[in-house]
Amino acid sequence: MSVLLFANGDLEPGTWLEPYLAEATRLIAVDGGLRHLQKVGRLPDLLIGDLDSISAEQLMRIEAAGGEIIRFPAAKDETDLELALLLAVERYAEPVVVLGAFGGRLDQHLANILLLTHEAVRDRPVKLVAPYQEMWLIQREGVIKGKPGDTVSLIPLAGDVHVQATAGLAWVLQDEWLRFGPARGISNVMETAEARVAITSGSLLCIHT
Repeated sequence: MSVLLFANGDLEPGTWLEPYLAEATRLIAVDGGLRHLQKVGRLPDLLIGDLDSISAEQLMRIEAAGGEIIRFPAAKDETDLELALLLAVERYAEPVVVLGAFGGRLDQHLANILLLTHEAVRDRPVKLVAPYQEMWLIQREGVIKGKPGDTVSLIPLAGDVHVQATAGLAWVLQDEWLRFGPARGISNVMETAEARVAITSGSLLCIHT
């Protein structure tokens, strides 16, 4: 079970999306991300943002279906996605899955990834998901579930990371440092249906493809 958060980036609907919708306990649309829910014939439980691009008719449909609407001013320090993510991790106990976080401007793309390191988010189970790809933050131990041959990249964020051990990956790391900057952790390969990564310091961005 998870909370699905639809951001306003690129998102191509398809069969890959169906398992996430099936496991969702709540649907949150972040401003223009509402269009992604409309494409799959769903209404949000919560719509959040400055809502300048949302019509009065759309707002009425959401309210009539029992949805909650939270409006913020357009001029603010946080992005709509940041506000929605902070609300989700504060309000709900379930893992949060963010869809539509990528595409368009590179600054927004990078800022959305770095939201995983936000002090209110980094200790919570939050994933950013694109078609057939997931990314999340590992701070102590991470479990990657997939299939042999899947690609796993481990990228240090905000400093060097000491890797205590990995299991289930073709290129083993044992009591080694992944340095911030070099691309050494890119494109490892799963050998089993489940891989594990244990670290003793720092934060790793795990990207599973």
